[in-house]
Amino acid sequence: MIDLYTGSTPNGQKIHIMLEECGLEYRDHFISMDKGEQFDPEFLKISPNNKIPALVDEDGPDGKPITLFESGAILIYLADKTGQFLPEEPHARWDVLQWLYWQMGGFGPMLGQAHHFNAYAPERIKYAMDRYTNEGGRLYGVLDKQIGDRDWVAGGGYSIADMAIFPWCRLYERQGQKIEDFPNVKRWFETISARPAVARDMARLEDKAGTFTEESWKNLFGDEQYKRR
Repeated sequence: MIDLYTGSTPNGQKIHIMLEECGLEYRDHFISMDKGEQFDPEFLKISPNNKIPALVDEDGPDGKPITLFESGAILIYLADKTGQFLPEEPHARWDVLQWLYWQMGGFGPMLGQAHHFNAYAPERIKYAMDRYTNEGGRLYGVLDKQIGDRDWVAGGGYSIADMAIFPWCRLYERQGQKIEDFPNVKRWFETISARPAVARDMARLEDKAGTFTEESWKNLFGDEQYKRR
């Protein structure tokens, strides 16, 4: 049995999609980050960076339990565990992995900053909003070009690269983007949205988003977030 520690965020969603696509049995443990549950000592044993997602697989390698955090590592682990959505052929495998790392290192972090400064920041800082909105648009353009002559991002088929990138595109409006400006992304996005596993992911997470209060602000963006533990 797999225990998934998660929340209603793009990084949590990508693991839900992978588990649903693979047909693996798992249990959800929703971490209320707005309430500070990510700082619980028991959770920190699983995820020392106090972020979701994190995973515990009782049936890990050689039948021994394994604990993992970081969504990219979890996707690779699940792909290797099931033999799905990550090609074995070296050229295709590395093609998928480079686009997975592109999401982890650029697409996600830059769009996350766009979310923050466009939607959450208490001050409207034009320089920050412009910087991350413009960089987000550049990255959408990179993705749009990549899938201009193909159905999937990399490796010749639907893969963990698609699963990793897709949830971040759900929030394009909050990132200051118009999906119509990127027609190939729009086509690809709609194709993935129609997959049954993706629909099940949305059904599991649609009512899990928290609400902002003074306490949640401290836990997510303020003093509590930056304490050493």
